[in-house]
Amino acid sequence: MKLSAFTIVDDYADRPGGPTARLADVVALAEAAESSRLSTLWIAEHHFQPSGICPAPAVLLAACGARTRALRLGVLVSVLPFHRPVEVAEQYALLDQIVGGRLNVGVGSGYIPSEFEGFGVDPATKRERFDDALQTLLAAWEGRDVRVAGARTSVRLNVLPLQRPHPPISIAVQRREAIPFVARRGVSVALIPYATVSGLPELAEEIREFRSALPPGSPAGVTVGLHLYAGEHPERARAALDRFLESRLKTQSTFYQAKSANHPAEASRNGLEESDLALIGSPRDVVQRLERFRGIGVDEVAGIFDFGGLPREEVIASVRSLGAEYSR
Repeated sequence: MKLSAFTIVDDYADRPGGPTARLADVVALAEAAESSRLSTLWIAEHHFQPSGICPAPAVLLAACGARTRALRLGVLVSVLPFHRPVEVAEQYALLDQIVGGRLNVGVGSGYIPSEFEGFGVDPATKRERFDDALQTLLAAWEGRDVRVAGARTSVRLNVLPLQRPHPPISIAVQRREAIPFVARRGVSVALIPYATVSGLPELAEEIREFRSALPPGSPAGVTVGLHLYAGEHPERARAALDRFLESRLKTQSTFYQAKSANHPAEASRNGLEESDLALIGSPRDVVQRLERFRGIGVDEVAGIFDFGGLPREEVIASVRSLGAEYSR
């Protein structure tokens, strides 16, 4: 099972340095992830609110690529209904060239109401938009002609991804009923269990559903995002996790908001820790608990290390100590 890092790039008004410092934190996280032999740094795309201040992950990933050599770099996710798909194809093809073929691409359809409102996109159309955009994205990366909406002629990318036929693709899923549809595409799935499931038994059921619907011989895998902290000050991490969860409610993060309303005890920080959907403790304790995810078929844990305003030095120490323990 791979261990990676995943940043929402959440920011808070009382953090010194503002967005400049917060974005520099992400570059420092990439450097620490590489030196700690983690697999990938994933960066989320969000718009119009401080609980995610990276609206253009390709730009930030390019900065991370300039400071690393082996670490894979991924977007989790590019929200396809918000963008012209041929532009997404161009940006990430160019990025894959810049970082030497180290790009992973996660895609999704979006879930935050204010983001749909900001882009003037009707949420009722998001699945159709997503399907059309993904088809265009893959065709463009394969070097085929694609048609831009409103254009009279088709176009072909002048820069293709270094990885052929395209970078590894994952689709993020928060609705359980969507899992078989993703599996039948033969692509990997990304799950965010703190927002969607009650615990490891339910997560294991989702993974079994995914595996059973995959085409025979498919190499597709399962990535799971988890809040991780390995260090000497668990009380600071717990306070930061409380703050992070509160920010997700203020953002109207749809699935976590529903879980919090319907199952408040499960959605609380205590509930997440008790169900192993957030891991806080010593490096040895966290690694031992990570083994439970390997046991239910998880291929990659994308650790959310930099949550809730934790200081950079504490995040980096957590990454390094957990990376060292995990690689033993």
